[in-house]
Amino acid sequence: MKPDLDTLKPEIEKFLEQAGLTLFYGYSRSVETALAIFWDCEAYPDFRRFVETAQSIGTKLMVFHQREFLAEQVEDALERLAGSELSGDEARGFEERINELRVYEGSICAIELSFDHQGRVFLFELRTDWLNELNEMLEEIEVMTPEANDDDTPMSGYFSRN
Repeated sequence: MKPDLDTLKPEIEKFLEQAGLTLFYGYSRSVETALAIFWDCEAYPDFRRFVETAQSIGTKLMVFHQREFLAEQVEDALERLAGSELSGDEARGFEERINELRVYEGSICAIELSFDHQGRVFLFELRTDWLNELNEMLEEIEVMTPEANDDDTPMSGYFSRN
């Protein structure tokens, strides 16, 4: 079971401050995946080891990002579900599970620490089990959703005399 990220956040901030690192509150850097190297949080979930590794190579700045779980995420999931081709019983099961996640609104669902070294971004990311569950449901819903852009439709604005 993963830790409560709302409780872990101040612990991380305090540890970084005590470690003498400058804390920069930034956006998620996980989208920089071409240059990103992810820490194995499954095998090594303790953020302290990640921070100690950063310090050992002379890192002075740690980027901190937290993501709060918003009601919009539930609404988006329900909209995607409505556009899917899931059967009635299956769709109702997904809808119930998605709606149960409303209790987490306002809670931190992901924490990311990152630093730069030799042109690479090194990332540590923790996510709650319930966010992982939502993402898994969204992947299943996506599989059962018809494509918005059908491959048989002509490209808009393209004209050929061939």
